[in-house]
Amino acid sequence: MSQFFQIHPDNPQGRLIHQAVEMVRQGAVIVYPTDSAYAIGCHLGDKKALDRIRRIRQVDDKHNFTLVCRDLSEISTYAKVGNQAYRFINAHTPGPYTFIIEATREVPRRLLHPKRRTIGIRVPDNRIVMALLSALNEPLMSSTLILPDEEMPMTDAEAIRHRLEHEVDLVIDGGHFGAEPTTVVGLQNAEVEILRIGKGAVDGF
Repeated sequence: MSQFFQIHPDNPQGRLIHQAVEMVRQGAVIVYPTDSAYAIGCHLGDKKALDRIRRIRQVDDKHNFTLVCRDLSEISTYAKVGNQAYRFINAHTPGPYTFIIEATREVPRRLLHPKRRTIGIRVPDNRIVMALLSALNEPLMSSTLILPDEEMPMTDAEAIRHRLEHEVDLVIDGGHFGAEPTTVVGLQNAEVEILRIGKGAVDGF
């Protein structure tokens, strides 16, 4: 049975944030809100938790997972960001965008696309996520919460709890969000490629 935390979207309760982070450090799979839709995540180095997310979402090793980061300096630890890509990311973060970039050696191989050696990177505009990341002091390994028989992300925390209460360890209710996932942007070979149109605007790309 999963735990259920109701965390204020504007003033996240520190006690609940630290409880959630401690669960992540101990191997929990959690569902949490972002600035686009709910996401499912775990500790960056936890293979068992990663495998659980793969089973829940029914994705294979070609699925691009995302490292949810606090800021650009953290991104540079895990992704090879050139000057042009840096300027582009800086102009669009924080926000509802996921950037697909060549990974550095700091990223565990099991998180990478097996052929392209890329990783998804994201800096969301959401106070609950920022509080989690600040307390964790490293990125969360994440994926948008789109279940196998669905085309769009789940948007209601109570419904998520009912659906996944025996599969995840914690659901964080941070309010109701739209059903749009992030806009996914490829930033490889000094080119900008729109891979998925989502909540983030693409005007002027």
